[in-house]
Amino acid sequence: MAEQERWDAVDDYVTSALALADEALDAALGDSDAAGLPQIAVAANQGKLLQLLAEVQGARKILEIGTLGGYSTIWLARALPADGRLVTLEYQAAHAEVARRNLARAGLDGVTEVRVGAALDTLPLLEAEGAGPFDFVFIDADKVNNPHYLDWSLRLTRPGSVIVCDNVVRGGAVADADSADPAVVGTRALIDRVAAHPGLSATVVQTVGTKGYDGFLLARVTG
Repeated sequence: MAEQERWDAVDDYVTSALALADEALDAALGDSDAAGLPQIAVAANQGKLLQLLAEVQGARKILEIGTLGGYSTIWLARALPADGRLVTLEYQAAHAEVARRNLARAGLDGVTEVRVGAALDTLPLLEAEGAGPFDFVFIDADKVNNPHYLDWSLRLTRPGSVIVCDNVVRGGAVADADSADPAVVGTRALIDRVAAHPGLSATVVQTVGTKGYDGFLLARVTG
């Protein structure tokens, strides 16, 4: 069995054994596909990990940078208490509309808000509104701007908050210091910025699965 086939088989087994898929999640993926959105949503087991991390954190306010069709948003919003709030930022208006429908179908429109526009434009508005501090931040947008998303995440969190950034291993390319790939350059700059920040404690975890070989950065704000 080829490596990718083995990874797919394990993900399929885990998703089935632990009942990680349901009608709302399947419909969110189906509607996203029907609308022509890129098939880059997190895998089901990764979505569940996000939910568990947010639950362990006791998150009441969550910020997501990069909504797509709202699949990961559903997982994260399910971690919230009834009076919790999740704000998710999406660049493409068409993607945001798909996400809003998916969140409403999942019964989560009351605790979620999808904002449209470039995140580097909408993040300052959140700060001006006093929307923070957020207990949990999930960064999954254009990788070139990862260092800037980190900077804004730090401005909108507090000591004890958790920040997760997806797709940081990039099939192993992140280890190439000479890479000219803008996504790799942005990701390496993110990791360098985290490493140099005295108020962050962090690690990177490599992953394999239906999404291939990648990984995520997990950081805790310590000061």
